[in-house]
Amino acid sequence: MKPFTKLTAVAAPLDMANVDTDKIIPARYLRKPRHPGYEPYLFHDLRFDAEGRERPEFVLNQPAYRKAAILVAGANFGCGSSREGAVYALLDYGIQSVIAPSFGDIHYANELQNGMLPVILPEEICRTLREQLRTTPGAQIIVDLESQTVTAPDGCTHRFEIDPTYRERLLKGLDDVALVLQYLPQIEAFEKRHHGEMPWLS
Repeated sequence: MKPFTKLTAVAAPLDMANVDTDKIIPARYLRKPRHPGYEPYLFHDLRFDAEGRERPEFVLNQPAYRKAAILVAGANFGCGSSREGAVYALLDYGIQSVIAPSFGDIHYANELQNGMLPVILPEEICRTLREQLRTTPGAQIIVDLESQTVTAPDGCTHRFEIDPTYRERLLKGLDDVALVLQYLPQIEAFEKRHHGEMPWLS
């Protein structure tokens, strides 16, 4: 998992609340094993019609937003089922951070576990950010995890909160396995001592 420190990128306004994980990735694509290439499934039924043609009205199909690495969404982003494939699809498209007033709890945790940064900002601020992005298509937002700030296209800075443990893990690029491996020498020392004291357990 790559460390997340500071991201300056084109942001796309997603003017939808209650975007559930089935909208992020339809259930019929969940049978596919995890590998690079989840990008086509992201918002599939919103991005494409029944014949596979792009829907020009969908924000990520518009030229100014195609390279977006940040989404600014409405409340309750990632609600619904716990499918981790929703995060895979976001990541493989290139989305590294989602800013919203609130998230589905499991989806929020899945983003963090996979190296994305979900940012919670008040509804009014998210609405203002989306308005700025619509007014100036292709505008950039800065998401700075070290300072815990979001800098809007107009230069205004907004502070966000994040659990210190999650912040540290993202800054260092540590998933669950890497987090445990930090303590490998201590674990091995304990195992050696434990087996020495109680060899019958081996």
